[in-house]
Amino acid sequence: MSLSELIAGVEDHEKRLIVFNAGDDATADLRRQFSDRNVAVTAEETVSGRPGEFVALSDEDGVIAAASLEQFTDRLARNDRPIGVEQSPYRPILDELDETMFTSWSIGQMMAATREIEDRAFRVGRGSLHAGFQTVSTLAGELDRYEQLGDGAIDVHAYAAPDEERPETDNFTLHIERATEIEESWFVVFDGGGDDGQKCALLAEERAPREFYGFWTYDADTVDWILEHLRSTYGRIEQ
Repeated sequence: MSLSELIAGVEDHEKRLIVFNAGDDATADLRRQFSDRNVAVTAEETVSGRPGEFVALSDEDGVIAAASLEQFTDRLARNDRPIGVEQSPYRPILDELDETMFTSWSIGQMMAATREIEDRAFRVGRGSLHAGFQTVSTLAGELDRYEQLGDGAIDVHAYAAPDEERPETDNFTLHIERATEIEESWFVVFDGGGDDGQKCALLAEERAPREFYGFWTYDADTVDWILEHLRSTYGRIEQ
């Protein structure tokens, strides 16, 4: 299975966010907020009108998580970053939205998500970080940052297709690969530094010029699969 096939597998599993006992405006607001996600937002009423306004997230297997509408919308309003890898006292539904497809993300959104994963690796201070830049020319603008990330106990690997001369790197391993999935994929994967709870990944592909489609995940098995794919396809990655 390729990186693209993994993205397609996530895309096939649409989730449903059901808004109960709330007005049309609340449902419309949530539809707008999730317009770039593979989430269908629908409205329903309970027979008794109880327990008031709430939301439930479901997939093909049934309800995954539920929360009051007020708590959920308040958390969304305070979540000013795209993926929120930081711990929060209230994330029952947002945590379940990992491995949910996002659509048509801009460079700015992708960069914000990338920085969160890089910052998590930097704070943990150990383990390995793997990032796909599509091309060497794109990597060129990130060389200083990745030299800094690799100047310590973090084992840093970068992947890029050759479109200009290979740069000299001191603190991280550069994989130059003539592969379509490297040219078309943007990924950042952190192995957690020995802690499954710290594992996270962002994986997307460019389906239109500078528009990216993909997902993020905190699932340890999915992170491990991506790392194993990189290891087996593009050479051994030291653990």
